[in-house]
Amino acid sequence: MTSHENMQTAEVNLHQKRGKLIAVCSAKGGIGRTTLTVNLAVALIKKNFSVAILDGDFQFGDVNLAMDLKTSLTIKEVVEGMGSIDEHSLANYLAVHESGVRVLSAPERPEFADLVTNEAVTKIVDVMVAGHDYVVVDTPVGLNEQAIQFIERADQILVVTNLEMASLKNTKLLLETLDILGLRSRARTIINRANMESVIKATDAAKILAVENPIYIANDFQICSQSINLGVPFVIKHGKSEAAKSVFKMAELISSESGAITAKKTKKSHSPFGKWFSKK
Repeated sequence: MTSHENMQTAEVNLHQKRGKLIAVCSAKGGIGRTTLTVNLAVALIKKNFSVAILDGDFQFGDVNLAMDLKTSLTIKEVVEGMGSIDEHSLANYLAVHESGVRVLSAPERPEFADLVTNEAVTKIVDVMVAGHDYVVVDTPVGLNEQAIQFIERADQILVVTNLEMASLKNTKLLLETLDILGLRSRARTIINRANMESVIKATDAAKILAVENPIYIANDFQICSQSINLGVPFVIKHGKSEAAKSVFKMAELISSESGAITAKKTKKSHSPFGKWFSKK
């Protein structure tokens, strides 16, 4: 085999080893996006996948709080120390949760967010995805520049909503925007607290959003509230609850669909959001 063939084989192997990037996003805050992010990550690791979380809300990230992690090393420190970053050097910055999920934390203060450039994030995501089966990103609310850089690169986009009218209205706009930009095929809608008391039923919400086969997460406000306040994912402490069963089912669905996903990012293309934001 020639050296050129060896290089091609290495590139193929690298591509095959690439994990999946999951962007968890929402059009409104306070609807359980972070809670679902950490519980999905733990549910995936219970299926014997290697999983990392990237807290993509660089101003007000709460992943550390949701997992009771205390660390002084964040993505800001990665950027400041960035030279020839690789999987081994990045591992020094990842906090390890008792479940085995590894976490790259958001900066400790909101003013540090501006230090995290898009170029740095691209390199960091590439390294994380190369070293894990799944990298789950808790994005900031809406379609700001931080959220967009993850949504564009994601293999799967999980759009979280609930049965509140304001949430459904904004979620519909977000989904329509993804459709216009050619990203809708990667998106799955998650209806959180699907059986909560509301004049709008879960099935009505699916019709309002014009989505087929959304993923429904059972409502258990007390367990979820306790989970976030104690920093213990409910799939660990309340693994038999209806909410946990819903998340385990979601993890099973996501992992089974991953093999069928076709990566369409092998060539660099012009960002469909380029006209909205100037890239750093």
